[in-house]
This record gives sequence, structure tokens and C-alpha cells, in this order.
Amino acid sequence: MVGLWVWTAVLVAAGRRGRQWPQPLMRSTAPCTLKRVPHYSRQHLMVSRSLCSAGYDSNEKTFDKILIANRGEIACRVIKTCKKMGIKTVAIHSDVDASSVHVKMADEAVCVGPAPTSKSYLNMDAIMEAIKKTRAQAVHPGYGFLSENKEFAKCLAAEDVVFIGPDTHAIQAMGDKIESKLLAKKAKVNTIPGFDGVVKDADEAVRIAREIGYPVMIKASAGGGGKGMRIAWDDEETRDGFRFSSQEAASSFGDDRLLIEKFIDNPRHIEIQVLGDKHGNALWLNERECSIQRRNQKVVEEAPSIFLDSKTRRAMGEQAVALAKAVKYSSAGTVEFLVDSKKNFYFLEMNTRLQVEHPVTECITGLDLVQEMIRVAKGYPLRHRQADIPINGWAVECRVYAEDPYKSFGLPSIGRLSQYQEPIHLPGVRVDSGIQPGSDISIYYDPMISKLITYGSDRTEALKRMEDALDNYVIRGVTHNIALLREVIINSRFIEGDINTKFLSDVYPDGFKGHKLTESERNQLLAIASSLFVAFQLRAQHFQEHGNARVPIIKPQVANWELSIKLHDEVHTVMASNSGPTFSVEVDGSKLNVTSTWNLASPLLAVNVDGTQRTIQCLSREAGGNMSIQFLGTVVAEGQEICVIEAMKMQNSMTAGKTGKVKSVHCKAGDTVGEGDLLVELE
Repeated sequence: MVGLWVWTAVLVAAGRRGRQWPQPLMRSTAPCTLKRVPHYSRQHLMVSRSLCSAGYDSNEKTFDKILIANRGEIACRVIKTCKKMGIKTVAIHSDVDASSVHVKMADEAVCVGPAPTSKSYLNMDAIMEAIKKTRAQAVHPGYGFLSENKEFAKCLAAEDVVFIGPDTHAIQAMGDKIESKLLAKKAKVNTIPGFDGVVKDADEAVRIAREIGYPVMIKASAGGGGKGMRIAWDDEETRDGFRFSSQEAASSFGDDRLLIEKFIDNPRHIEIQVLGDKHGNALWLNERECSIQRRNQKVVEEAPSIFLDSKTRRAMGEQAVALAKAVKYSSAGTVEFLVDSKKNFYFLEMNTRLQVEHPVTECITGLDLVQEMIRVAKGYPLRHRQADIPINGWAVECRVYAEDPYKSFGLPSIGRLSQYQEPIHLPGVRVDSGIQPGSDISIYYDPMISKLITYGSDRTEALKRMEDALDNYVIRGVTHNIALLREVIINSRFIEGDINTKFLSDVYPDGFKGHKLTESERNQLLAIASSLFVAFQLRAQHFQEHGNARVPIIKPQVANWELSIKLHDEVHTVMASNSGPTFSVEVDGSKLNVTSTWNLASPLLAVNVDGTQRTIQCLSREAGGNMSIQFLGTVVAEGQEICVIEAMKMQNSMTAGKTGKVKSVHCKAGDTVGEGDLLVELE
């Protein structure tokens, strides 16, 4: 029987089964304080590689101990700055998070309940009890969970505990979209034309929509994160949108009030980072471009925006500061705008917390926003003037999610990380994460794996570093969205800056299908796959010569290899030969030289093909010879490139893993079989 050697030219997510990682050593359904020894592995210390140049004054006293009312990467991010400022930290966690990275990083940790967020990270009573037990002086809420909950801020104030964020008035005012729009108008901030009151019913919604003019946006007054939002293009869609949005708003926010405003078609989503103190000072820290979204949630962000000129930037910044001062804002916050093709901008909302994408601002300004939040919360005035705020270089952030990008640009995936390696060995790379090998991506929490940030002297350098970082990011055990992220940043429209909030649906109208190989890339893939195949055979032959016959090899030893490769339903004849680390490969009449260290034990392999550097990932290798590799970041899906390599005129042997009797044979001579196909059953 001829053995078939199957190569996938793209990423295959490892199965959920396989190696079973140890269960957490400490679990409890009741609140309990866990003391931590002040020793951390390199894994934990390198959760976030900072690219900002903030200074930390050890003589400036703030707080002795801060509790972080959050989990995952943002909890790790806050802990990192606290350590630099000499502040002890307390982590809270659910029982399933007992062995999480943020728990190990903190000086103390308190279990606040079981896995569901309503019983743990949103459990104000349990969190307040943890604060009392640990005597924390302040609380940093991160983002999400209780970060914009005015009742939580009030509870802290009642116990003389500092909330590291704005006061309750600002949270209330900006958390209500109707009130915030009225305040924005009063502060002379550009607002989207619309109805300023609460829409009572579907009939009134239709009347208002007609007065504004279609299309309109129907959205929850207390909403955020894309929930409770509908676009209506006619009366019928307005009625449906009113019903669905009010139901979604009630279930998500406990508040079914809706507002209606003009829908700005094909806008950009650009936001301004602001920073205010308790002394009436406020600054704008430039903008972030956040137009690459799916389901109204951001995917790729960058700072600055390629679209804005200095005049528009200043106008947006000054209006954002005017709004912050109008509500006496005292912390880090973000004012979001929609910007049309003529650079007209309109207030969207203000987020009264630290944003997920704050690292790109830190990269171009050199400020540590968490440090600034802590200083302001203690009562210190801002250290900088507006003229001190620079734009140095360019930064890009990709949100790496445990999601399947082939399904609606990203449906959540759960599983356990069997292998995990961040690309922090590369220059200009920062990774904010809160996971490690063996971490679970569960159904209970956001499926974000990390925030991958790259920085460069200009946009071109930052994007090239992002491309390299994505190629060098090793994630096994869950499906992830790296393929989509990579395709976005190399897309010609994105590179030219021709983007808006509909970018993904415009570029991929039939959904994301993965990377489409150019002729040059196809030849590179065929040459790399052939070279890897031969390298594997030569290694196996070396093992047999030294007494290891477990791996089937091709006999006899040959200098030239004639291979037949099936790629995307096309069969290519390839000739390969090697001289040391370099393979000479002839593909469809073209000759390519492939050079590498050929370290087949590494998940990453740097390969040079005629001067073009590629990083491939060896995803899996089987004793029978089957291998899966990642090429240009793409994830395997139906209809995508799959390589099948057959050694022509040579016999491959197949060995049984144990002694037994053949029960049945499920193939016949000449059949083409794929990875995982059942060929022979033994009994």
C-alpha cells in the first residue's frame, strides 16, 4: 500500500482531547483568602511587555494595597503597574479561576464565588467582603464587569475605599446615552441628528424615524458593546428593531429605554483618549482608529489614525476635553466619535473606564494610563500639559480571540490551551494576556486570549511587525482568529487606509474563507512542504541507522526525490534534492532554494525561500509520517488549500502499533485517503 503524506498549508486547531492538564490545586465555593509567596515565574512576569516609557517615582506615595475587581489580561495589566509603583495587590477570582495567572501574580487572592459572573465577578457583596478582609485601600475595576457600575462606586465610597475611576456623577451622566447626548450638546460637542428623549413605543419610533429620515439607528440608552442596537431602513424594520432592541436592552442592562438617531452610513469609528484630574485639568491623548469591527465589536485598533489631519484631530480632542470638563471627569476615559468621509465627526458615547485598546495610546505617548489613573485617584494633579503629549511612531493592536473566524467572523471556541507561546522575542512586540499553557477558555467568560500590540517608527513598520508576530504566535487547543487578523492587516484596502465599520462585510461579502494563495505563494508552499517531507524522511533514516526503526522511512537512500503533490485539487510534480540545510526544489518548471535549520521538534520554523523569509508552524506530526503545517496564518476549512504528497516509485511501510489480527480493511489500492481516515481495524 502506498502511504499518503498529508500536509495542510494552514492552521489546524488541536483537538480538545489529548493531554489532560492537572486540575487546580485549590478550589473553593466559599470566599477564602490565599496568601501568595512573592516569587513569580518568568511566564508570569512577561504577561505584558511594555512599550511605553513612563517613569515611576518611588517617593510619590499613593496606596499601600489595591484590589483588582476583574480577571484575565486586564487584571494582569493592572498588577504589573502596581508592582512598578510598589503597591501590593489583591486578586479576586471565581472557583474555576483559582489557578489563573492573575491570581498567581497578585500578593493575595480571594475567591468570590462560583464560575458564573453573576455569582463571582459581579457579586458586589462578596467583593466588598474581600475588600474588608484584605484591607485594600482602593479598587481598580479594569473594564467590563463593575467598571461602569455607579452602585458599586457608591458602595466603595460608603466604606471609605477609593474607586480608581471617575465619580458616580460622571458614570451616571455618561452611562446614559440620552443624558450624555444632551450634555454633549450643551458642551458644544457635535452630535448625531436624532430624537433626544425616550421612545415610548413602536408607533412613536416609526414617527420619529420618518422625521429624522432613514436610515436610523435604534439603540439602548444604557447600552454598550453593540448590544441593543439595530439599523432600520424602513418602517417595518423600525418596528422590529424597536421590539428586539428593547428586549435585548432589558435582558442585558435591566433598562429597556431606547433612543433613535440618524445612522451614518459607512462611517469610521475613531475615539479620543482623555485624562482628567480632581483639580479641573483635562487632556486629550490623541486618537485611536477602531473601525475594523464585527458585530459592533472592535477587532483591530491603531494609533494614530491614518485618516485624520492635525486640524481634525485637534478639533476632536478639544471637544472630548470639553465634554470631560462638563462632567468634572477625573480619570482615564474615552470619547467615541463616528467620522464620515468628509471628516465630519459626531459624538457617539463616552466610556468611563480604561478601554481594552489603551496600549496603542501608551505606545505612541509613552504614558502608563493605569499609573495615571492611580495617581488621579489619590488626588494628585496631572503631571503633563497638552503641549507635552506627543505622537511618537505608530502602534497596532489585534484582539486575539478563541473564535472561529469562518463563522460570522468569529464565534466563540472553548477548550484548553495544550501549547501556548507568545511572540515576545520579536522587536516592538507587546502581549497583554492572562493565560498560560493549560489555561481553559471556558463558556463563562469573554473568549479573548490576548491583546497583541506592535509598535514601529511608522505605520508600515508597525504592520510588518504585526504580520511577523501573528506568524510567530503559537496557540494550540482552541480555534482562534489569527488567520482573520493576518488577512486584515495585509489587505490592500486596509494598508491604504480605505476602511470603515463595514470593512469586514465589504471585503468578505460571503464570509471569511481564509488566505488565497498567489502563484508565488503557491510555489513557496509546494517547495516548503516538499523540503519538510524530505527533511522528515532523512531524520527518520538517521534514527533507523542508530537502531530506532519505529518510524517508517523510504528505502533506499536517494539523492533526488520525485514527489507528487496535490494542492487544491491540482496535482504538481516536484523534484527535490538537498545539500546541507538547503533544498533545491523544482516546482512546475520553476526552481526554488529552501533553507532552514530544519528543527522539526520546534513549533516554529524560520524558512528562507529564495530570499523571502517565512515563518511556518509545525502543528502536528504522526509516527506514520502525516504532518500539519501553518502557512501564512490561514486556518483549514472546507474548500481551502490542502497538500497531499506522495513519494513516486517508492514504497512506504506502515507499521502496526500493537500485535493483533486484521478485522477489516476500509480502503483499496489506488484510493486517496486523508488524515484521520480509518484504513485498517485490528482485533
